Amino acid sequence: MVEGRHSAPRGRSNKSEEAKKRALANEQRLLALGEAVDRRSGVKRKEPKAKGRKRRKRVAIISAIVVVGLLALFIGGGYFYGIYRFSLIHKIKVANEIPVISGKPFNILEVGSDSRVGLTGILAKRTGASTGQATGQRSDVVKIMHVDPTARTITVLSIPRDTTVTLLANQGLYGKFNRINVNYSKKEDPSLLVQTITANFGIPINHVIQVNFAGLINAAEAIGGVRLDFPYPAHDSYSGLRIKHAGCQLVNGFQALAVARSRHFYYNVKHNGVWPKNAINMSYGQLAALGWIYDGTSDYGRIDRQNAFIRAMISRVKGLYNPLTINSFLEKLPDGIKIDHNFTFNELIGLAYRFHSFNPAAMQSFTMPTTGATVHGQDLLFVNQPAAQRLMVNIFGADLIAPTNPPPNQSFATPMPPVIAPTTSTTASATSTSTSTKKKHPTTTTTTNPSPASPTFDPVPCAK
Repeated sequence: MVEGRHSAPRGRSNKSEEAKKRALANEQRLLALGEAVDRRSGVKRKEPKAKGRKRRKRVAIISAIVVVGLLALFIGGGYFYGIYRFSLIHKIKVANEIPVISGKPFNILEVGSDSRVGLTGILAKRTGASTGQATGQRSDVVKIMHVDPTARTITVLSIPRDTTVTLLANQGLYGKFNRINVNYSKKEDPSLLVQTITANFGIPINHVIQVNFAGLINAAEAIGGVRLDFPYPAHDSYSGLRIKHAGCQLVNGFQALAVARSRHFYYNVKHNGVWPKNAINMSYGQLAALGWIYDGTSDYGRIDRQNAFIRAMISRVKGLYNPLTINSFLEKLPDGIKIDHNFTFNELIGLAYRFHSFNPAAMQSFTMPTTGATVHGQDLLFVNQPAAQRLMVNIFGADLIAPTNPPPNQSFATPMPPVIAPTTSTTASATSTSTSTKKKHPTTTTTTNPSPASPTFDPVPCAK
């Protein structure tokens, strides 16, 4: 072998140098491939080639599902295959998006649609597609993922679907004020939802991802499910959740969707996972006597469980090395998932490279503070100020802009949000009062956690 400045004795140091070389070569190959795809798809670059390294530092995260899938792909080494698979992911044009500034924090709107498109047979029936419950389309999940590429942090703000906002369109159909999820009801176009979020809360949206029921089921099945630790047996008659035993267990397919959808969540403190067949006719006291306790937080509880599911999925896919499993995941990924057309393959490469060692436990998650009220027989949530503004200022910082159409308070006035100075903490309390008159569930007053921690009865990702 010819000696040179990189020569080294055979052994651990030589292997270390070779590993560094391979990592550098892989990075350069990834970046070159991303640039080639951008040129082929007609994406124009504003910065000159000399600024390519600066641009490469810009990263984006569109959703845990897409991110972890592509991350696993890059680790597996299927670069050209990645280009092909990326081209199969459905792209949508989204109006009102704000261009990302290189190196600066940015926001991705993740929309979880209640669309049953792609579901057939028993799955369609179990999610209500054949009972009239699936007419129209709503945004069951509204999450804004704030990514800071310099600090390498990800913070998630969830907006409950029943949060009342000022509508910018369709007022003849829904009135001047209505739930935020009515802004996503036709043709799976998130443009109005993007505009509504910015107008009401002053949060600029840079990218969008949409995931429907089929998308979540397909992703979960492709990776063999996710591992969640349930402190108690759990049950939800509405979503179909059936967890008969406590402890760490694999959640897959329809049960994965049931966890993410569960907002009528019961847990059994006596560790008896048998749900009574006549539960519909039992009182809450009778159910409690059998150990079944109702989580009265509704959408807030569902948001906590969704965040736990996302963390568990990231952990699961980061540990995948089987090429067949990775291939299966990527084959099913396009079904039920869409991203905005401004998102490029090169950005995803940067994401995978920058966040390959990201710890899912470090992802902070918060919920928009709201208060509950019943208006004309309808249960609504109203933004709770100044807690909401304090939380948004501490998450989005100087990127937060003045809203043009603030959400209403309980008197249906629309005052501008208070001026809040940033602090070092993003914790904020959020009170939600449920006044449901439905027979199935009790009336409860609950306060969401002031910290990112989940309630002790909710599942968490299994410890490794």
